[in-house]
Amino acid sequence: MNNWEFFNNKWFLRITSLVLALFLFFYVNNGSNGFLRQNTRQHDQTSALMSNKTAVIQMPLDITTDSNYVVSGYPKTVKVSVSGPSALVTTTSNTQNFKAYIDLTNVGTGEHRVKVKTSGLNSELHATVKPKYVTINIQPRKTIVKKITVRLGSHSLSNNFKIGDPRTDVDHVRVSGSREEVDKVDRVVAFVAMPNKATEDIHRLVTLQAVDKNGQTLNVVIEPNTTNVTIPIQGNNSDAENSSSDSESEQSSSNGSHSSRESSSENSSSSNSTQVSSNNND
Repeated sequence: MNNWEFFNNKWFLRITSLVLALFLFFYVNNGSNGFLRQNTRQHDQTSALMSNKTAVIQMPLDITTDSNYVVSGYPKTVKVSVSGPSALVTTTSNTQNFKAYIDLTNVGTGEHRVKVKTSGLNSELHATVKPKYVTINIQPRKTIVKKITVRLGSHSLSNNFKIGDPRTDVDHVRVSGSREEVDKVDRVVAFVAMPNKATEDIHRLVTLQAVDKNGQTLNVVIEPNTTNVTIPIQGNNSDAENSSSDSESEQSSSNGSHSSRESSSENSSSSNSTQVSSNNND
């Protein structure tokens, strides 16, 4: 059989056709699967971007009011539930580039129930604040000037030491707040915890407190709110050392006198013995 007859053989053609068919089948099938997988990934990514999501963000509560008034009673933070496209919600949750606030610009003194609002959120996002309303109290602001009083904690000192007059680097402070609270201020206290058996001056940086006549701390602002306090510890060990030296000197002097008396007594006994011996000789 020559080459031409071999290539025209029906079995050769059938086998060749089968091999080509299998090759094309696997080639197309793998390509389709890869294309489908790619499309699936793109679809999943698109779905993730387009799907909705909800996140709860804890935000500080801002207060907009006149500086001549003091506001109290409101929470320091509120929870904001943000819903919308997943990507926007995630970005907002991470950056927190919006605010929750209450506007008291046109609200008078007294107790009020006001709504918490939000600003700065994307228009595609929906926000729900909890609590939705807060109860606040608005009072006129008052400022007074008070002298600092130093109060020492319980303590015991070593012998020959005593406490001098405390000194502060600030004598007077400004106390401001609602008129109701400021009117209760009896004194501004710098409390110093004292170590036991102190022998050197004590230096402390102390946070100041405004208290009423019963010693209860009041909700006011103190400026400055800290002061450096120095507690002088007077006296030293020299008195004790001198006393000890005097005692030792007295004891030494006493011992010397006692020795002298003993020596004198011995001399007297010796003299008497000599005299007795002389008499016997006579």
